[in-house]
This record gives sequence, C-alpha cells and structure tokens, in this order.
Amino acid sequence: MTQDASRSLPENKPLEIAGRTYNSRLLVGTGKYRDMEETGRAIEASGAEIVTVAVRRTNLGQNPDEPNLLDVISPERYTILPNTAGCYNAKDAVRTCKLARELLDGHDLVKLEVLGEEKTLYPNMTETLVAAEELIKDGFKIMVYCSDDPLLAKRLEEMGCIAIMPLGAPIGSGLGIQNRYNIRLIVENAQVPVLVDAGVGTASDATIAMELGCDGVLMNTAIAQAQDPIRMARAMKLAIESGREAWLAGRMPKKLYASASSPLDGTFF
Repeated sequence: MTQDASRSLPENKPLEIAGRTYNSRLLVGTGKYRDMEETGRAIEASGAEIVTVAVRRTNLGQNPDEPNLLDVISPERYTILPNTAGCYNAKDAVRTCKLARELLDGHDLVKLEVLGEEKTLYPNMTETLVAAEELIKDGFKIMVYCSDDPLLAKRLEEMGCIAIMPLGAPIGSGLGIQNRYNIRLIVENAQVPVLVDAGVGTASDATIAMELGCDGVLMNTAIAQAQDPIRMARAMKLAIESGREAWLAGRMPKKLYASASSPLDGTFF
C-alpha cells in the first residue's frame, strides 16, 4: 500500500538527550512508593531508562546512616536525573543542582523545576528563567519543567535548555492532558525533545501525549499510587509505545459525517 503523496508522515527520530540515545520514551520518578523494593520493581517493569530523583527529599548518599536510593536504582543501569522538586525560588533550585552534581560525581544533567505555590504546584516561570540562565552558564544540561506557554517554551529552548517539559495538568492530579492544543504548538515549534511532565493519571493519558507528537512522558504518581504499581508500570510502557506508533502512522482525518467502511464501487444492487 502506498502513502498518499499529499500526506507526510512524522519523522521517526530516536530520543536523544544530552548526547545519549534512549530506547524507552517513558521517564519515571521514585517518590510515593510503599518501600524501596516496590520502587525498584515498578521501575524495572516500566522499562524506563531515565529515572528522576528529588534531591531535597531523597537520600543519595548525603545521609550515610539511611537507605540509599542508588542501592535500588543503579547509576550503571539507569540515567539518574536529579530534580529540584520542593524549590520555590531560583536560589534554592541552583543550590540543589550543585548539591546533586557533588553527590553524583560531577553529573551535570538535571531536571529544573521551580514551583509557584503549594496548592497547584504550578511552575513559577519568572524564577525558572532566572535559574535556567544561571545553571546553563555553570555548565548544567537542563531539562526544564514549565508552563504550557509556547512562547516561554521556545525562550527556554533558545536559552539552551536541552529538553522542554510542559505540564499536562497539575503535578499529582491525575487529570490527564488538559491542554492538548498548547502542547501541540510547543511540539511543532521545538527543535529539542518535548516531554509531558505532570498530570498523567492512567495509560490512555500517556498515549494521548504521545499521539500529540511528544518525544516522551515523565510520570511518578500515576504509577506509584496505582493499586498495583507494577502492573500500572507495564501498562504505561505499552501506552507510550502505542501512542508513539499511532503518531508515526498518521491518523485518519476527522470528519463531521459518516463514511462507509466498505468500498461502494462494484456493489451488485
């Protein structure tokens, strides 16, 4: 079967972040699980290769008498992505990234998030821009959690952020992708990977994000707070793969009225 010349399919580019190519387009967090054993099992079931950790809330070796998350999630197997969760200003975010670099032996890939207030955990974009500029000057590779404003997303890219991560809905809400139009605009304008970060509640939400053309999805609560996190992790893995395949296939046009599935040519009566 030949492809209609008037329709162009999306290019199947690999996911590349900070010069490294990844097979999985699902990124996962490490919070809210029952224990470290469940954390490790869920992450393994997800197939994720990038795992994000909240430096201010997770022991990465700074507390030698407490369990170390890196004993469950080996840096030799996973790309560890320190994040600045819990930071409400640029100063704290920058300090947290520098702490992560020290704890992880010079690791410079970080996820920047600067929050506005506790009720919505919506990103404070003014402080985010300040922190991003300082961190980029200091040699960090920034994946940035941001609002769904296409203009601000483009500005972050032009500053030097290596991945743009707009929210689909508030962090931990499970509301699903509430801003499809804006995310699609961000995807169309971006020359760096775009990953939905926050808002996913179930597998269909992840699929929608990928069908919009996103390069990946980062999630935590949707897996960790499921009644069966291990099974949900597997479901999310499949959802990401399915959504990506649908995006690459090119969906049929939407129509206002019905169109017969079977050809009408050659009917007998």
